[in-house]
Amino acid sequence: MKWPSHGSNPHLLYQSLQITKPEHIIDFSANINPLGPPPGLKKKWPQLFELVKDYPDPNASSLINRISIKEKLPQDTILMGNGGAELITLVARFLSGKNVLIIEPAFSEYEQACESAGCRLRYHILEEGNWELRLERLLPLIKEADAVFLCTPNNPTGISFEQQSVLQLLEACKKHNCYTIIDEAFHDFLEEGFTYASCIDEYPNLIILRSLTKMYAIPGLRLGYLLANPDIIDQIKKFRPHWSVNSLALIAGEISLEDERHVENTKQLVSQQRETLKNFYENSGFIVSDSSVNFYIVKDRYGSDLLPLVRFLLRNGIVPRHTFNFPGLDGRWLRFAVKNECDNQGLMEVLTQWRNHPSFLSQEE
Repeated sequence: MKWPSHGSNPHLLYQSLQITKPEHIIDFSANINPLGPPPGLKKKWPQLFELVKDYPDPNASSLINRISIKEKLPQDTILMGNGGAELITLVARFLSGKNVLIIEPAFSEYEQACESAGCRLRYHILEEGNWELRLERLLPLIKEADAVFLCTPNNPTGISFEQQSVLQLLEACKKHNCYTIIDEAFHDFLEEGFTYASCIDEYPNLIILRSLTKMYAIPGLRLGYLLANPDIIDQIKKFRPHWSVNSLALIAGEISLEDERHVENTKQLVSQQRETLKNFYENSGFIVSDSSVNFYIVKDRYGSDLLPLVRFLLRNGIVPRHTFNFPGLDGRWLRFAVKNECDNQGLMEVLTQWRNHPSFLSQEE
């Protein structure tokens, strides 16, 4: 069976499993802010239509200036992109033909983009359960790599790697002239808001990927940015198509970044709901990752085959994200977004029903 390669677009998952899609579903497969876009963006949206008749600023000057102030970084260390997918593709083209190490499990686009760019790939799969960066195993691989991809907070586990371990990794990469690509697409969901952006000066081979679509719930607009040494920015910029970021996305980014209250409200909601879900899972026979952001992965303590559970969830209008295309997880876990209280309650109710369902009971026998 061919599983969809992404979350969202639930109809693809229903088609793959040949299950009739219920009239009402809750999509837990996309890791988007449960509060939706910022109120200010919703309010101003009707006025933005006029922008469609104007070409966008190819330099994204106004938005870059705002990001520069927010991150306390020079403007020439920032490159806007048409979402994380374009930025990953640009980085892969920059690394074309090089030896690339991917720390797994991780976002599948790293592999796809680097393969297309002719990179030679190697993988370091973290130990399942705690997914710690075991530096005694990882650092020897750096000597043979030209670049390493690390996703933290990690997608799909939601775990944030220990800061001292990441800094040691940065030191090793600097010593061996190896680029370090840190994907921080979900960093703004962290309660403490930690970022490695301040390390760019000290580590000239550091590249940081950021997304504005997750926190601000605007994935349809496609918007993200890259932070790096100006020399790296200049080289990567050569591969970017002209006008790759549209006018609506640029102004939506500016409006969204103004709304700091929306970010704080989101963090509070996600933290509260994540704790409620964690308690439910631990008391219901599920194993759940120690996530620090707006999604997590789960597996059933009592069964290794999750396909019956996936079918049960889909028939009851709950759409999970499979993990068959995450090396190191290989379909043994399901990923769920943290949504609002009502949706999360619906998920817990369906999982409680699963515990008394014949499909689950037959697995126990």
